[in-house]
Amino acid sequence: MEQTKKQRQVGSLIQFEFSTILQMEGAFIYGVEPLVTVTNVKMSADLGIAYIYVSVYNVPYKQEVVKELWENLSYLRGLLGKRIRKQVRRIPIIKFYIDDTLDEGEHIDKLFTQLNSKKNTKNRSMKEAMDAKKALENKDEEE
Repeated sequence: MEQTKKQRQVGSLIQFEFSTILQMEGAFIYGVEPLVTVTNVKMSADLGIAYIYVSVYNVPYKQEVVKELWENLSYLRGLLGKRIRKQVRRIPIIKFYIDDTLDEGEHIDKLFTQLNSKKNTKNRSMKEAMDAKKALENKDEEE
């Protein structure tokens, strides 16, 4: 379903402000090691729920970071409320989701790289192929 202009505006406002909050408070919530970015925010039709998609890097278990976000949900929502209270009528409920699209794209890129490297090793010029064939024939004749 297509989002309305108001939903997109509020979503981009929340994305910007929540990203700023994670930059300032993220180290206290989930530690210094993980890199968490807000990739997208979608709003419900009544602007009451914000679906925040986060991308997590530098850690093997991304679910742990999202779990920490869920455990600090009321604190994060309070900080968000202080930042956007003059732009919206009510502070939306926050729901977190892991955004794996960048990881999937990286995985597909690795697969293409592997495929191209295998393809390049198999491609030979006609002269190389003929030389290899002659070498095999000469080897068979000698035996």
